[in-house]
Amino acid sequence: MTRHSEANAIPSVDDTELGDVLADLDHIHPGIGLIRDGIRLLAHDRLTTAQTQLLTVALAGSPDGTDVLTAIGYLVARLTHPDTNPALRNLGHDAQKHTQRHGENLLHHLSDPHLHQHASNASGAIHTD
Repeated sequence: MTRHSEANAIPSVDDTELGDVLADLDHIHPGIGLIRDGIRLLAHDRLTTAQTQLLTVALAGSPDGTDVLTAIGYLVARLTHPDTNPALRNLGHDAQKHTQRHGENLLHHLSDPHLHQHASNASGAIHTD
């Protein structure tokens, strides 16, 4: 049984690369704020190995693309498509198509199974009882 003490405290993400990214994302949109809060919660939560294994797959390691990384790709594709984001309909036709294409390319790259393999491997390396 693991004892929770100062010696095995979970370090803060403040003053780390993750903390810096989260700080840079402040005040963009309430939805981004919720994402930041979720990331911070996951980073500071005292997890079991089973939870760590599941979260690793859920965040970025699902072989069938049912993870947060893929969901973000789908969201970006949705935000950059004039059919699903009316704000883009005020752009010229070429700008709409270029914006849409870049969003679709991002989704394609974030959906690449090779990108997810590292998180899947990390999850598989965690042995739970």
